[in-house]
Amino acid sequence: MQRVAWFSAGISSFIASYLAKPDRIVFINVANQHPDTLRFIADAERILNQPIEIIGSYDYRQSVDEVILRDRYLNGPGGARCTIMLKKRVRQEWERRNCADGLTYIWGYDSTERKRAERTAENSEFPCEFPLIDRNLRKEDCHALAEQLGIKRPEMYELGYANNNCIGCVKGGKGYWNRIRVDFPDVFERRAKEERVLGRSCINGTFLDELDPNAGNMRTEVMPACSFDCVGVLEDDE
Repeated sequence: MQRVAWFSAGISSFIASYLAKPDRIVFINVANQHPDTLRFIADAERILNQPIEIIGSYDYRQSVDEVILRDRYLNGPGGARCTIMLKKRVRQEWERRNCADGLTYIWGYDSTERKRAERTAENSEFPCEFPLIDRNLRKEDCHALAEQLGIKRPEMYELGYANNNCIGCVKGGKGYWNRIRVDFPDVFERRAKEERVLGRSCINGTFLDELDPNAGNMRTEVMPACSFDCVGVLEDDE
C-alpha cells in the first residue's frame, strides 16, 4: 500500500505533506500556473526531503486555453472542464499505472473544509487521509507553520490571492477578474477574447470585456483552491 499526497502547490497541501510523510508526492502541472510555482515545488522538496513527481496532460499540452478552445466550454453547473481534462483525467491515468499495490490518498483540506473532504472520501476509490482536519488546522495555521519552516510562499499569495490557482481561473468572480485585469492584463485580454469566441462568459451574465472595473471584491468572494472536487455531475458524463 502506497500513501500518496496530491500536491496542489498551495500552502495547505504542503503542510499536509509535511505532517503525513507520504511515500510519494504528486503534482499535476498546468501551463497556466504562475512561474513561481516551480520554485515553490523545488523549495518544498528540500524541506520535505523527498522528490515531488510532476505529471500533466500532453493531449491538451497542459493548457487551460487549449481546453477552452478545443472543447468550447468554460465552466457551468457541472464545474470547470479544465479541471476534468487537465487534472482528473491525468490523475486517473496515473492511477491505472500505479494502483497495483493499492493506494491511500492524502489531501490538504483544512478544518473549514470538512464537507469537501467528506465528498472527496465518498467519491474516492481509495482510502483517504486528511491530516489538517485531524489536527483541526485552518488555512491561517498552515501559513503560520509554513513561515516557521522557512519556505517562501508562492507568488500568488504574495500578490493577495487566496489560492495558488492557475492565473485567470474560470471560477473567479468579479473582484478576482478585476484584480487579474491589473496584475496580469495579458491573461485578462486573452480570456475575454475566448469568451467572445465561445459566446459564453466565466462570470454568469457578464462578459469580461464589459466588466465594470470597480465591480466585486476579491476579499469577500468565495473561490476554492482548484482541486478534483471542482467538478460535479458533469464528470459522470465524461
